[in-house]
Amino acid sequence: MDYEYAPLRLPSNVDRLTAAAQLAIQAEFSGWELARVQLFRDGTRKVMLRRRVQPNLQPGLSI
Repeated sequence: MDYEYAPLRLPSNVDRLTAAAQLAIQAEFSGWELARVQLFRDGTRKVMLRRRVQPNLQPGLSI
């Protein structure tokens, strides 16, 4: 399966609960899922979201 990825960096002033809420909204409405989280010493988080690539089908064509 092919995935597309979206990197996201959260600043240190974003607490864990707020970050979880933001990611839940992305997951629910845009189809993203959490692939990886890195927490840095300065408190920033590097988040990698992924979702499956949807094939662009032509209207009237079926698989």
